[in-house]
Amino acid sequence: MRCLCAALVIAATCAVAVAAPAPWYKYQSLETGRYLCSQVDPGPHYRRFAGPFGNAGCRR
Repeated sequence: MRCLCAALVIAATCAVAVAAPAPWYKYQSLETGRYLCSQVDPGPHYRRFAGPFGNAGCRR
């Protein structure tokens, strides 16, 4: 049992070590036309405008 727990901890640590940050996308509001930079989809009232970007400023 201890061996299994140790293997799970090692596997989880390795998965975190190779994980990349989520990309950023620029979204445009369908109602106002304003832009939003986000890593997650803000919902049905927005459309993806540009991206992916590597930073929160949505700049290359």
